[in-house]
Amino acid sequence: MLSTAGRTAYDADLDLFRDQVRRFFDKELHPHLDRWEEEGVVDREFWKAYGAAGLLCPQVPAEYGGLGLDYRFNAVIGEELAYAGSSAGVTLQSDITVDYIINYGSEEQKKRLLPGMVSGEIITAIAMTEPGTGSDLQGVKTTALRDGNHYVVNGSKTYITNGQNADVVIVVAKTDPAQGAKGISLILVERGAEGFERGRNLDKVGQNSADTSELFFNDVRVPITNCLGEEGRGFAYLMGQLPQERLQIAIGAQAGAQRAFYEAVKFTKERKAFGQAIFDFQNTRFTLAALKAKLQAGWAHLDWAIARHVAGKLDAAEASAAKLFHTELQWEACDTALQLHGGAGYMNEYPIARLWRDARVQRIYGGTSEIMKEVVARSI
Repeated sequence: MLSTAGRTAYDADLDLFRDQVRRFFDKELHPHLDRWEEEGVVDREFWKAYGAAGLLCPQVPAEYGGLGLDYRFNAVIGEELAYAGSSAGVTLQSDITVDYIINYGSEEQKKRLLPGMVSGEIITAIAMTEPGTGSDLQGVKTTALRDGNHYVVNGSKTYITNGQNADVVIVVAKTDPAQGAKGISLILVERGAEGFERGRNLDKVGQNSADTSELFFNDVRVPITNCLGEEGRGFAYLMGQLPQERLQIAIGAQAGAQRAFYEAVKFTKERKAFGQAIFDFQNTRFTLAALKAKLQAGWAHLDWAIARHVAGKLDAAEASAAKLFHTELQWEACDTALQLHGGAGYMNEYPIARLWRDARVQRIYGGTSEIMKEVVARSI
């Protein structure tokens, strides 16, 4: 269990909220984790229960069906979800896609989409990555060209979280291919649109319960009113939302690292070798001691980053540094913990195996560790 002792980002209200989150997960999440991993998708009923418990998109203003809470509530949920070992795509909706609607959506779009996003009736995705374009968003090939009062969307996307479940997809597309970054817009494509097709649910190394898909757009006609924000401002919107996206990944990484540490401590204290607990060997104790020191520093840094973000001061370089540090720490913690499990760590029946598998992509999506270094370097 995550400890809130000494945390500076939260207060008593957030501690009570954390207890509520844990009780909900005990009832609605933990009993289904293994099945979701096998099926490759989370039940839509879970999304609705999640929304009914007030855990989906808590920052949505009350006039659109939300609770109007600050980002610390998202952070608590993100910590607990990652600690539970779940890769459900709910944080994508709560921490990423919903803020595009809140910040850039028209009044009509907000009224039409936000209540359903809060309740879990509407599941969303954001389609950035393409088969030939990853971190370089200026290089997207998908187009959305005007034809009267419609856009005609053509192109393909891949590695899209919530791709199978999504009712609404925020598509990153070129509305003016000649303008480069200034020609990028965000277009809402909804379930059932003619020419919008989903490919297979991709077979991943980890995070198996997160449905991750290919998406295809073949002459998909959507109304001009489905442009999110101003035409041509999409790249600026994406850059504006990246700090929160990267902070969200850092939060999950830190919690995942802590869970891996606890799994290692538990296993090494219970398992014996050569007549003593594995924990009693100096190498084990020193390895865990070094990891505990890094986790202690990590929590302090995370609290600083959360507080800074809530105050509206976390910039792109700071968020990138947070993602870099915490995801690298998560991988170190998971890999170290698995090693301390010995052969048992390679068995899927032990939690560390899933934690290890799920951690690997954290240093890739949301911007690779190499890109994070580049962003931080530019700020020096």
